[in-house]
Amino acid sequence: MSEMLHRPLGSSGLQASVVGLGTFAIGGWFYGGADEKDSVKAIQASLDNGVNLIDTAPIYGYGLSETVVGKAIKGRRDRALLATKVGLVWDWPGGEFFMHADDRWPTSGPSKYTVHKNLKPESIRKELESSLRRLGTDYIDLYQTHWQESTTPIEVTMEALLKLKQEGKIRAIGVSNVTVEQLKVYGNVASAQEKYSLIDRGIADKGLVDHCAAKGIAILSYFTLEQGLLTGTLDPQRSFPEGDMRKNDAKFSKDNRERVNRALKLFGPIAAKHGASIAQVVIALTAMQRGISHVLIGARNARQAVENAKGGTLRLTAEECRELDGIVASNLR
Repeated sequence: MSEMLHRPLGSSGLQASVVGLGTFAIGGWFYGGADEKDSVKAIQASLDNGVNLIDTAPIYGYGLSETVVGKAIKGRRDRALLATKVGLVWDWPGGEFFMHADDRWPTSGPSKYTVHKNLKPESIRKELESSLRRLGTDYIDLYQTHWQESTTPIEVTMEALLKLKQEGKIRAIGVSNVTVEQLKVYGNVASAQEKYSLIDRGIADKGLVDHCAAKGIAILSYFTLEQGLLTGTLDPQRSFPEGDMRKNDAKFSKDNRERVNRALKLFGPIAAKHGASIAQVVIALTAMQRGISHVLIGARNARQAVENAKGGTLRLTAEECRELDGIVASNLR
């Protein structure tokens, strides 16, 4: 394997590792919690293995994920390209209702937290100051709108973000979970972070990939490994505990896990040729898909972080990509 591949983050002038660390689970949501010491080790192991893109958000554990990231990068800030988000608030009113939630996941009715989508200028500035404090830094490399909302014109939101950029508090502006129409109004942003995997290419069907490719906007995929389903190692007999979002998801049924694992075994010869795992081949293949510039992968311990980072060092040939794409098209769609 080679060194970690880096690619431009759109037109921002920033160079980000093609594999980024996603810290959603580190916030303790959906997967039954996370150990803080293991999380710190996962972040530091990522940095030690060529990953510089660390993606987080205030809503991940209501500030917990950002706090853990801040602890992990202390003394290493210059090695990290910090990406966080703005627009989901739980501790003050305003904007558009998003969800009720407790400490672990969304709830069907009023609960501990009421989360709103809020991209008003005063809320953006307040969120940024909180993120800077939790992360222990005085600037954010990539600041992304987390979800778009209907009560604030995009032009007003963008004006507020550009002002923060002029002040030096953020280096690049990104978006997440957008439509093509919304992205056109935002204009010259560095990146779009979207749900994308080899078995879920919805953003391509909706024209977002075409638009980003034409405008030079980086696409950061999340749920790249489909919460472990595309690693080839998710045991069909495994039972998910309460608090794990996969417990009642049909995608993680015993039959579907068996089907996906059978298909991924067909990746075996190419994986063996490169001395790689199935998951690393999936990571590398996803990063070779049209328009996908960076892939975000979660890790809750150092072992997982090292494994994921190696996916960014794997160089698949064009012929191998065609063969693997054929396997996916025939067996996983």
